[in-house]
Amino acid sequence: MPGLLINIDVPDLAAAERFYTQALALTVGRRFAADIVELLGSDAPIYLILKPDGSTIGPAGGGVRRYDRHWTPVHPDFAVDDLDTAIAKAIRAGAVQEGETLDLPYGRQAMFADPFGNGFCLIAFNAKGYDAIAT
Repeated sequence: MPGLLINIDVPDLAAAERFYTQALALTVGRRFAADIVELLGSDAPIYLILKPDGSTIGPAGGGVRRYDRHWTPVHPDFAVDDLDTAIAKAIRAGAVQEGETLDLPYGRQAMFADPFGNGFCLIAFNAKGYDAIAT
């Protein structure tokens, strides 16, 4: 079975390290040269990768990186025990909450943008979790 790791492109590695360690209580694992930092403390390791604003997205082209708020179909959701505390911590670290905190059948959720325009969610599951909506 393949393993999962999460890569997040950022234009400022030091600022990203500060944000993710303060907002989500992740810890630094290894550093790879001057352009990658491994963060631990989640179910999968997260790698912050220094990629300059305006750099090409990939070898096939398709645009350039930009760090204003942008949409992507893939984003991390972080499960937390205390959503209100996690929201306050994320905002203090520099996240921007997008919309109101949602009460959902499976728990409570808040949507954010990190300081680099990447979206993420914080979710506090209730006792049923996703079983509340499973068919």
